[in-house]
Amino acid sequence: MQLARQQPSPVEPVAAPVLQGARYRGQPVYFSDVIVHRDSPHHHFVDLRGASWAYNDPDSHSGYNISRFTLMQMGETQGFFGRVVETGYHQRSIRLVADRQIDASAIDSQVLAVELRDHPELAAQLRVIDSLGPSTIQPVVVSVALPAKLKTGIRDVLLSLHTDTSARDHLARGFVERFVGIDDAAYDDIRAMEAAAEKAGFPHL
Repeated sequence: MQLARQQPSPVEPVAAPVLQGARYRGQPVYFSDVIVHRDSPHHHFVDLRGASWAYNDPDSHSGYNISRFTLMQMGETQGFFGRVVETGYHQRSIRLVADRQIDASAIDSQVLAVELRDHPELAAQLRVIDSLGPSTIQPVVVSVALPAKLKTGIRDVLLSLHTDTSARDHLARGFVERFVGIDDAAYDDIRAMEAAAEKAGFPHL
């Protein structure tokens, strides 16, 4: 989103993944899954008043912007969480919650699925209490300086990956079903959430 905000933007989206699973409904979207420790007394996002909260980065939509937007919708713009910690990346947030150093965090649903598969011990330590979204998923972008023919070629390759047996296996490792074409306007949902939170005078968690 930072690059897209630049005028003119140096990049443009050409394709985005559609994730495996019924919750995604065949669309290029993802969720921010709110996790707590398995033994946590919290059962819903609204239960987290006064709890400690980890986010990966203030420029992250899945870990920060949508959390801020959700609090704004709840009318909670004045210090809802007891403590807020920036971790730098989702995997660190996950482990802080698993180790009970932090009460909760919102994690990109694709990242969480990969982590739970690759580190099955985490599944016994964590529980998803809510899902924020869906939001349009992060795209594959190309430089606007590329020739139009090359941009089209890159897009066509991505859109056909799921038809190749060997490529399909690699996509499945990331829980990706296929790629679909996408343009900048598809991300207006994320821009709208950011603008609404800032208009409400809620610039920071």
